[in-house]
Amino acid sequence: MALYDYGLSVLEQYGLNAKTTFRIRGALLCHTEQGPVIIREFKGSEKKLKKQQELLDTVAREGFRVDCYLENMEKELISRDRDNIAYTVQRWYEGRECDTRSREDVLKGVKTLANIHNAMKIPLVEYYTEPDLRDEYRRHNQEMRKIRKFIRKKSPSCEFEKTFLSSVEVFVEKGETALGLLLDSEYEKLRTEAGKRGSVCHGEYNQHNILISGRETAVVNFSHWGFDIQMSDLYRFMRKILEKYNWDTGFAVEMLECYQKVRPISPEEWKYLGIRFTYPDKYWKIANYYYSHNKAWISEKNTEKLRILIRQKERWDRFGKECFGMEAFK
Repeated sequence: MALYDYGLSVLEQYGLNAKTTFRIRGALLCHTEQGPVIIREFKGSEKKLKKQQELLDTVAREGFRVDCYLENMEKELISRDRDNIAYTVQRWYEGRECDTRSREDVLKGVKTLANIHNAMKIPLVEYYTEPDLRDEYRRHNQEMRKIRKFIRKKSPSCEFEKTFLSSVEVFVEKGETALGLLLDSEYEKLRTEAGKRGSVCHGEYNQHNILISGRETAVVNFSHWGFDIQMSDLYRFMRKILEKYNWDTGFAVEMLECYQKVRPISPEEWKYLGIRFTYPDKYWKIANYYYSHNKAWISEKNTEKLRILIRQKERWDRFGKECFGMEAFK
């Protein structure tokens, strides 16, 4: 019997029976007499899980479709199978993932994010506050310089290393510029205000976690949630979309206007969002992947990602100037 079948036995602890089962991203989808649910192996913190359920219940009470956890017959969120493996069971929704090729789908995702941001407020628990972005930028800048030094010392021997060395200076400079802008901004004030409001971020809001069925939209997979400035969610979603659209400023404006109609963006948040778009996150991610993986064989796919990023730089610069008036984009 396959490993995922063992998780199926925990449904008995919920008084449910699976009519059909399917494997989905990291879980087992079961159609039951009470509708679709997913069974997922649990390896996290039970304390944070309970806080996540509080968040999901809060959002669900506002009428949003989210993947709340089910309690078993013992009123527990975690159940164990015959091998003592821990599982959770969550409500699920029929629907397809947000299609990034569809502007309608993307705007629906933006509007949904704005709506759930208005609802995602629970009492602050400092332990679940997201790390300080200033520290993250410092660390990432240091890592890019470290990788530059490593490749120079070993002498570039493949296309990825040569392409990286020919482009790294300008991206390191952008990283330092973004850090400087962040240090001179109202970032600390925004973090403090977000904490006082109990504002929560989804943490991994992307097309895979937006399920669309007709006019209905569900948001799932909140496991990376944390207390933070909610513009972080909007930035991460928009960045991934705009990379696919070659930094189309017109589409970016549409997304921002769509969000603002539901949840107004303050001047401080607007500047914060602009600073986030100044930082070369994708460049750092590609470089870090290279450094932390086997260097004897570097995939052509990773090299091509780097080339595309470099080709898009001019459009990225133009986007920042036109959309946010960021002088850092130069």
